[in-house]
Amino acid sequence: MKLRYLSHSGFQITTSNNQTILIDPFITGNPNAPVKVEDLKADFIVLTHAHGDHIGDSFTIAKKCDSLFICVNELANYCAEKGFRAHNMHIGGSHNFDFGYLKFTIAHHGSMTPDNTYGGEPAGVILKIDGKTLYHTGDTGLFYDMKLIGEMNPIDYILLPIGDNFTMGITDAVKAVELVNPKNAIPMHYNTFPVIEADPEEFKIKVEAIGKKCIIMQFGEEIEL
Repeated sequence: MKLRYLSHSGFQITTSNNQTILIDPFITGNPNAPVKVEDLKADFIVLTHAHGDHIGDSFTIAKKCDSLFICVNELANYCAEKGFRAHNMHIGGSHNFDFGYLKFTIAHHGSMTPDNTYGGEPAGVILKIDGKTLYHTGDTGLFYDMKLIGEMNPIDYILLPIGDNFTMGITDAVKAVELVNPKNAIPMHYNTFPVIEADPEEFKIKVEAIGKKCIIMQFGEEIEL
């Protein structure tokens, strides 16, 4: 399995059987986007919540690829009303897809669509694919139940925001790593806009100080998991 960082909170997962999953693909209007929208494809699109910098270019990609949206019930309905295929889920629920297992977790944030439609509860997402477990926290503040999430789902890679203002900053993100106890931490949701400027190297130093491993992925970089 391969993981590619599309900047902000966007990631591309390519499974061992060549299925492609996009999470929060925000490209247009993203100054750090390392790819063009027309170069992306997706069998599945996972949305953590409805904000414009997370829905991003999902509809353009899905129209081209007939992608299946996977998101919480209200946001799935919103996608379906736009004419797209969607699999409705909710926080705490899990499902086995062709690519593997997916479960939504809580996230403390908001979730209104760009046209002010309620997008349901914001969420994090746990993915178990090709023998690896990833936890994309979505946009969230720190919460103590992260410890329970890590205890119930030993995490290989946690993808978590460090940009502050709208989400956790570096200090809280380091505490999140301590609570979840993953094998690897990957920072996201930083340096897209001036208000969320953060230094991933500072995050890495602090994560390593608590005995955990941190991987700073460059925008566009793809790694083998």
